[in-house]
Amino acid sequence: MHICFLTNEYPKEGFPHGGIGSFVKTLAVALVKNGIRVSVVGLNYTSNNEEETTDGVHIYRLKRSSVKIISWYFNFKAINKKIKEIHKENPIDIVEASELGLAFIKKIKGIKYIIRLHGGHHFFAEGENRKINRWKGFQEKRSFGKSDAFIAVSQYVKKHTEKYLSYHNKPLAYINNPINTELFQPIKTEVPDNRIVFVGTVCEKKGVRQLIQSFPFVKKAFPEATLHIYGRDWFFPDGSSYVEMLREKELPLLGDAILKAIYFHGAIPFANIPQVYANASVCVFPSHIETQGLVAPEAMAMEKAVVFTKLGPGPETIQEYQTGLLCDPHSPEDIADKISWIFSNKEKAKAIGQAARQSVLVKYGLANIVHQNIDFFKSLLPKSNV
Repeated sequence: MHICFLTNEYPKEGFPHGGIGSFVKTLAVALVKNGIRVSVVGLNYTSNNEEETTDGVHIYRLKRSSVKIISWYFNFKAINKKIKEIHKENPIDIVEASELGLAFIKKIKGIKYIIRLHGGHHFFAEGENRKINRWKGFQEKRSFGKSDAFIAVSQYVKKHTEKYLSYHNKPLAYINNPINTELFQPIKTEVPDNRIVFVGTVCEKKGVRQLIQSFPFVKKAFPEATLHIYGRDWFFPDGSSYVEMLREKELPLLGDAILKAIYFHGAIPFANIPQVYANASVCVFPSHIETQGLVAPEAMAMEKAVVFTKLGPGPETIQEYQTGLLCDPHSPEDIADKISWIFSNKEKAKAIGQAARQSVLVKYGLANIVHQNIDFFKSLLPKSNV
């Protein structure tokens, strides 16, 4: 079997990537270990074409078009050409993309096309209470129409996506994103007291602003507390930085003593994330909206006490006060209360962390999730191809 993933986010050293990139890398490497050929096609971070094979995964990074207005046309043209070349040399069985990814892909006979619901334009527009962009909305509907099957990473993303887009009665599986519990496992280390860690894109929908606003409440009860924010910056449509907005508008309101205890570390390599979690007293992810979220179960797999959002897939991920805590991501006071509970109940928090890892092994364990994917892929193919 040969699977081809379409993504621009496959991790590349020295460049930031998002959750989709982390997911594809984790699943792709595991599929290779199960004897499946995996290719990844996407646009490069730099202005050149690159090909490499890493961990058995064949990665094709294509030069981005610099033509204004219609760059999308030339980018998809390059992607279609590369898929055709790969298929000619090593026949592809499955092409997988996220919600908009198939909009302008030319289907090739014999290949099955899958959309995995990572959270598309319609999904996030609803969650962020903003209007549908007509161009992106058109692409997403066109993409859904081309898909032969769908995979939902949570019940929440399935339910909220189908309010706007049809699955056209095509096969649909519910398969969580996997967590590499060998990479994300407990690390014995001296953990600084009252160290709060956030990992993820630094943007509004991840709840970073409310987390910062919660910090003075925590600091009042726990003066030695520190807040550490890891992740790539997000940029507004005008090109301005979200982190700089926080520095200019939010941080000055906190006072020097609190300001000195907040650290922005920027993006870090994927391989370094386990050590970041290991050094945390509590990991906090107050997202406004998620499809499933990778960071919460990653930290849980390391036996860390986690405060996750009570919205969206939060209740699918965490049993309150058993495998973690859930907060109202729009309430700085509630976020602070949950963090303070962890700091005040260290033994209970330790037991919660231990239970959290066991829950991740069952629900998100890589071996189990990989076989669920393989079984679904096989179900879409003629028996002669399996």
